Amino acid sequence: MLKRSSSCSEGPAPADVVITRANDSGFGLPPAAWASTNPLNSKTDSRTPAIMITDDVRLGTNVLIHHPQLVNLYGCTIGDDTKVGAFVEIQKGAAIGDRCKVSSHTFICEGVTVEDGVFIGHGVVFTNDMYPKAVTPQGHLQDESDWEVLPTQVKEQASIGSNATILCGLTIGRGALVGAGAVVTKDVPDYAIVAGVPARIVGDVRDKHGNA
Repeated sequence: MLKRSSSCSEGPAPADVVITRANDSGFGLPPAAWASTNPLNSKTDSRTPAIMITDDVRLGTNVLIHHPQLVNLYGCTIGDDTKVGAFVEIQKGAAIGDRCKVSSHTFICEGVTVEDGVFIGHGVVFTNDMYPKAVTPQGHLQDESDWEVLPTQVKEQASIGSNATILCGLTIGRGALVGAGAVVTKDVPDYAIVAGVPARIVGDVRDKHGNA
């Protein structure tokens, strides 16, 4: 594991990258401050892929990105002390809070806001269009002007199990638990446990762990 800051320019190719110093805005240094020095980006060695984290990503301090050459992050915000696993895509306009865990193979699209302390399991998929189409009525490929992003909010300390699918335009409440493989089609109340397809309330987190 290699810690990156603006003064870090040497060291072995890392499996993990840690952003260790915030800039004046309170967020971590942009990827350009360290990606250009990462041996994984060397143009002289075609065997090592470039890091797929764009310069407009806003990273908090001590963000841990496992295998930075195996993620796709662009135009998003990731808060302090958050961990991001391999094969994760986080799109522009998405925001991840502090002390979150985003497990491998997860897709977080534009319009998704994840508050502090949220756990997201492996292979979780968010959506942002209720009626997606590839083309306009005239048969042309759609662009951003042809559809509306429906925002989704995951409140603090919620947990989402592996392979869950979260439809757009809804809220997952504080401390709620979404079961593995669930398809969430409507709002989840605070502390509710939901499971199934479509997801239904099957319990309350506070009954399992005491008062939250």
